[in-house]
Amino acid sequence: MTVSHKNMLRDALRIRMVEEKIIELYPSDVIQSPVHLSIGQELHTVALMSLLQTTDRVFTTYRSHAAYLAKGGDLNLMFAELYGKQTGIAKGKAGSMHLCHPSTGLMGSSAIVGAVFSHATGAAYADKLKKNGDIVLCLTGEGATEEGTFHECLNFSALKQLPLVYVIENNGLAINIPLECRQSYRLEALARAYQIPYAHIEDSFNIDTIIAAARPLIEQARSASKPAVIEIATYRYKEHVGVSCDHNRKHRDASAITMWEKRDPLIVDRDLDAYRDEITAEILEAVCFAEKSEFPDHDELLKDVY
Repeated sequence: MTVSHKNMLRDALRIRMVEEKIIELYPSDVIQSPVHLSIGQELHTVALMSLLQTTDRVFTTYRSHAAYLAKGGDLNLMFAELYGKQTGIAKGKAGSMHLCHPSTGLMGSSAIVGAVFSHATGAAYADKLKKNGDIVLCLTGEGATEEGTFHECLNFSALKQLPLVYVIENNGLAINIPLECRQSYRLEALARAYQIPYAHIEDSFNIDTIIAAARPLIEQARSASKPAVIEIATYRYKEHVGVSCDHNRKHRDASAITMWEKRDPLIVDRDLDAYRDEITAEILEAVCFAEKSEFPDHDELLKDVY
């Protein structure tokens, strides 16, 4: 295993442990917003972010913890935001569903299904006009591809040849409805219809597989200003929103999660245990920062609202 691989696994473990702390805290109601957890989807997010530059921008959905942390978002500010505190990244107004950290390139996370397609496409068009060499990565779930804006953005990005990579996390469920009940199309055929390169990543736990598939498309977006679609077969261990498991609500069979857990490096790689004490200390410091921070004053209510 290379040093970079170890670092990525460590970063993915950090994201998981942060969300495990969120699960622990959530029943106490100190977290002032709904949460959408990324547990099971951390590793491919970290691998993709490792291929980006700081100035590259990322747009994602309300399931944003992994992208926020992998792109370099501040953990103290994240927990303060979850707590609804003045010291949060958006002064407590964004919560879990709208994390952002523009200084590291993580732009707004939207709770409107499919909205990030338009946001990312617009940002990529601006990069194209500015000729700044940056690219945009749009990270969302397969359910959002049913929105009309996705088809419009594919067409526009192909026509304008934008430096944009759409990454679709396919975990088989759109909220709790299986893919086969919702979609008559396949993403590969859809991308090809717009003459956009497509890659499918079957093993979202294999760093080499992820990077081998994504790197050429990301490099092409940067060097030749060409859009791409990457579909990743992945798994969401927890329910769509909240901290329970999908199989508790009969949306999945419990054997499915067992199959994924048996292959999950963050579970089976015991060498990662060496990082746990350090990560735990960092998380506890961030929680302490959030707990000691003040709530916003009433006069903050309508500030920064347009």
